[in-house]
Amino acid sequence: MTIAEVAKKYGLTPDTLRYYERVGLLPKVVRTASGIRDYSDEDCRWVDYIKCMRLAGVSVETLVEYVTLFHQGKGTITARKKLLLEQREQIAAKIEGLNSVLKRLDWKLDGYEERMLKCEENLK
Repeated sequence: MTIAEVAKKYGLTPDTLRYYERVGLLPKVVRTASGIRDYSDEDCRWVDYIKCMRLAGVSVETLVEYVTLFHQGKGTITARKKLLLEQREQIAAKIEGLNSVLKRLDWKLDGYEERMLKCEENLK
């Protein structure tokens, strides 16, 4: 796939994909004889993983660390797992906070019109 096709498929910009490759999140993408990037299925799986983790709030720096460890092989499994567990804890805390906000908004919306009518009546 070309960079434009991958960008469209994953909702990213070509500049973002080039950046991910430059900082080491993606392996060097093979190029055609004319120099155009040719993303493989494996490259696309990495793009999908990176996009998922970024959506969850995982930093580029943390992902670079993970990818670096991954490429070092089986000897880094413990370190990679620790890194992922730390990220999981941070994401779970974010979810807990967001659920709290969601409950508060649900409470505010529940019966909103009736409460607002009472407030407006008191303003007359």
